[in-house]
Amino acid sequence: MAQKRSTFSVAFYIRRTRLNKHGEAAIVVRVTVDGIRGDTTAKKTINPKLWDSLKGKAYERSILAKELNMYLDSIRAKFIRIHRDFEQDDTERITAEVVINRFLGKDKPERHTLLEVFREHNEKCHKLSGIDMSPATVERYETSFKHTQEFIQQTYKKDDIYLDEMNRQFIEDYELYLKTVRKCNHNSTTKYLKNFKKITRIAIQKEWLRKDPFIDIKFSLQTVERDFLEKHEIEKIYNKEFSIERLAQVRDVFLFCCFSGLAFSDVKQLTHDHISIDTNGNKWIRKQRQKTKNMCNIPLLEIPLKIIDKYKSHPRCQEKNVLLPVLCNQKMNAYIKEITDLCGINKQVSTH
Repeated sequence: MAQKRSTFSVAFYIRRTRLNKHGEAAIVVRVTVDGIRGDTTAKKTINPKLWDSLKGKAYERSILAKELNMYLDSIRAKFIRIHRDFEQDDTERITAEVVINRFLGKDKPERHTLLEVFREHNEKCHKLSGIDMSPATVERYETSFKHTQEFIQQTYKKDDIYLDEMNRQFIEDYELYLKTVRKCNHNSTTKYLKNFKKITRIAIQKEWLRKDPFIDIKFSLQTVERDFLEKHEIEKIYNKEFSIERLAQVRDVFLFCCFSGLAFSDVKQLTHDHISIDTNGNKWIRKQRQKTKNMCNIPLLEIPLKIIDKYKSHPRCQEKNVLLPVLCNQKMNAYIKEITDLCGINKQVSTH
């Protein structure tokens, strides 16, 4: 239910009975809300002879007097704006005291920065990695943090920004930055903005951010028609000789995904514990899928078995106790693009 509009006025008067050593009186601001008034100082003094009590301002007989009146007008405008904000906010009963406190800055909460909230969130994500959150999601939030940090540095020439400095324009500029500077497509940009929105929601819940900069902003993903590899193209990748070790390694992991049907995140987590042998001596992958949490049973074909055997002594595999030396998704996709180019395959191919 909307708050009843309050009566409101701002006036100025001087304390004629309390003059300073220069014979000047302090100018006082009187704020009245619904007939209840409150006073605060305007932090200015004036000779009582130069004050127009009827109009509540200085007689404009000099440039200094005109400048003083302009200053008082600015104070009046600020009080009017504060009162209007309270009416629109509709969460607190409006009184002269709360209006004056807002003017004096007494009601302002401790200021927090955007990246401060982002860092705190990401630290919690790292602690939950592998428990309630997948490592890939944790990595995505870290990438989102870096993009946000770089955006603030490039756009605002600052290392960070206060939460109360954020508005809708900030979101629109960030979206433009992601699409132009970072060269993200529509769907990638949308996913980064969704990650970022979670940070603003946390700030709002903590009451560190008053207004949601994402209000009325809707997200939608575009349908993407993905390329798929045909049998002869997979054979071309399989038979290609690579002198660069990283390309050969990424090629093998990619082929393992192709011949097992497992997603990149699942292949990255594979260990010897996920391999089982049936009564006929055939090896199977038995693993809970990372995304769906469904248990899967996948027969290991000849090529995946060869790839596992190839990397059984690889330092990375032994160090992390995994079956394959899988790089991060970003590097994997970059190197897969390089591999398909070298194989003469003109398709958009990724680990997905």
